[in-house]
Amino acid sequence: MHVRARRDMTTATTPPAAKLLAALLLLSAAAPLCSGCPTAKQTAENNPRLQKAYVALQALKRAITDDPKNLTAGWCGPDVCSYFGVFCASAPDDPCAVTVAGVDLNHGNLAGGLPEELALLSDLAVLHLNSNRFGGTLPESLPKLGLLHELDVSNNRLAGGFPQHILCLPNVKYVDIRFNNFCGPVPPAIFDKKIDALFLNDNHFDFELPENFGNSPASVIVLANLQLKGCLPSSLGRMGATLNELIVLNSGVRSCIPPEIGHLGELTVLDLSFNQLQGTLPESMAWMRSLEQLDVAHNELAGHIPEGICALPRLMNFTYSYNYFCGEPRRCLDLRRNDDRQNCIAGRPDQRPADQCLAFLNRPPVHCDAHGCFAPPGHY
Repeated sequence: MHVRARRDMTTATTPPAAKLLAALLLLSAAAPLCSGCPTAKQTAENNPRLQKAYVALQALKRAITDDPKNLTAGWCGPDVCSYFGVFCASAPDDPCAVTVAGVDLNHGNLAGGLPEELALLSDLAVLHLNSNRFGGTLPESLPKLGLLHELDVSNNRLAGGFPQHILCLPNVKYVDIRFNNFCGPVPPAIFDKKIDALFLNDNHFDFELPENFGNSPASVIVLANLQLKGCLPSSLGRMGATLNELIVLNSGVRSCIPPEIGHLGELTVLDLSFNQLQGTLPESMAWMRSLEQLDVAHNELAGHIPEGICALPRLMNFTYSYNYFCGEPRRCLDLRRNDDRQNCIAGRPDQRPADQCLAFLNRPPVHCDAHGCFAPPGHY
């Protein structure tokens, strides 16, 4: 069964993108900030930075083949700071110079491509182009945006392999490329970058979660609706101090849940549903004291639900339907939302037929190695 993540899927916390964009709006209203700066209005006619921005924005306008909301209709003349969706602020290296710090054309339904001239926006901190119809690939010149903090090109028609030039952005903290047509492997190096939020979901990526997955300092990682191979690496336990949300639903993961998952003490949302997980729920999950939402539905998990999981102080939603669990503590039924359908739990309604449960119990037991992967017989 294919599960499509919602295109408006958001996290439980305020995304860093919204915070930085709000700061840019304040800066754009206050620029220039230095009282000793010239008072003349700065445009592309008297400011070299804005002149480059003018070239970049005009190139983008020409590359747009359809603008049904006329968002760029007013992109004329040298006053680029008055263009719709363009936000200016004082330059980081010169408080008297106004520069383009943000471009936000989200939900514009714009069609076209992304020109190489975007690299002329050298002071850009925020590039938000989600929910449009941009095709092709990301510009090869992208690494020239050395100050870029947020890149959001989600929900477009971008294609090709993973945009490797993202790895060359020194200051990027928010990467959202979900709901596109990117394909192929994802480089392990992305998990070594100091990114706070990483959204790769709903593309055609086909790769194995690497051992350095646990090196990521991200607070949010979404890997839903991909074609993952291999296992949930035990290294994920190293993200205990930073990771708040991990969503790996419907991505083909075939492994046990490693006991190191219990080290994710700051995790609030964990969704591992619609995969091929086997074995039992680790007792160590009772250490995940911040967990609020847990979904492991539509897997092949079995055994008894550890009581410590349902005793977690913040857990409100626990979904473990469509597995082969044979027992659950009474405490689990007292949660605000609990879904135990289609298991093998005696006395509970809407469970699997007895012959399905018996056939599953007669299967050879599952053993996993130290990395969380299925161990060959005799090698555990």
